Amino acid sequence: MQLFWEILNIVLPVFLIIGLGYALRRIGLIDADFLFQTNRLVFYVALPLLLFYKIGTADFYTSFNGMLVMVSCLVIVIGFALSYGYASLRGYAPETRGAFSQGAFRGNLAYMGLAIVFNAYGEDGLTRAGILMGFMVPVLNFCAIFALLLPHSGDGENRSASFWLKHLALNPLIIACVVGIAWSFLNLAMPVVLERSLRVASGMTLPLALLAIGGSFSLKKLRGDLVMAFLATFFKIGWMPLIACGLLVLAGVQGVDLAVGVLMAGAPAATANYIMAHQLKGDAELSGSIVMMSTLLSAVTYSIALYLMRITGL
Repeated sequence: MQLFWEILNIVLPVFLIIGLGYALRRIGLIDADFLFQTNRLVFYVALPLLLFYKIGTADFYTSFNGMLVMVSCLVIVIGFALSYGYASLRGYAPETRGAFSQGAFRGNLAYMGLAIVFNAYGEDGLTRAGILMGFMVPVLNFCAIFALLLPHSGDGENRSASFWLKHLALNPLIIACVVGIAWSFLNLAMPVVLERSLRVASGMTLPLALLAIGGSFSLKKLRGDLVMAFLATFFKIGWMPLIACGLLVLAGVQGVDLAVGVLMAGAPAATANYIMAHQLKGDAELSGSIVMMSTLLSAVTYSIALYLMRITGL
């Protein structure tokens, strides 16, 4: 019973804040314009500040695990290959194939993954997850774009270098992680004024991110082929963490690093999936369904994952 309450205290606060965002939207205290601006604030300002602060003030040589990074990035590539291969074998339409594949491997690391890791393993877990995320985000973005563009490769539409630069090198989360990793690696001192300012500013990140998820949540987005959405969801929050766990154990990753790798791999589909599918000729309706379904069901899968970790001593 004590273990049950411990897991509930980790998972429930995250989903209660999401529920608060949903309730505030329903009663009209926040609206679509507020959510749009909040998402921009989190993505372009709050989250980059949090990542830079947590990574930059960490002991790089203590928090960085090269094997964890390599295996986690490999899991993303495997997830892309398996999901895209399955969609191709089933003969899904080009726009459906990309949306299905993206939804099956691209997780919401920034909003959900970091929040669950922080609740479960505190500041140390958050720092390790932040450093890991710095390496995972470019791989996720590249594979997601590739999954959406590959089905249309015969359309004759070529993407310029500036397109890839915009989505990879100019991503504010990637920039924040790279700068933070460099700062930590070089063991640069953080001025007191800057450190205290970042501590205050970064405190708004996770609450705002979760409120934005809840405010954007709508069961109306559960439309289209729900069986297909469930298959992608099951792969994303079911098989992806299992694959990550197996490969990490085989690679000798243990302790908090193993737990962080599994929890980040098990993050539900990213909200950005819907936006990206819209931009790159994917099935946006299917993407929205996968995001909603995986976010709902991740409360269950995260609870199961944490239970298994606790009984094995993680």
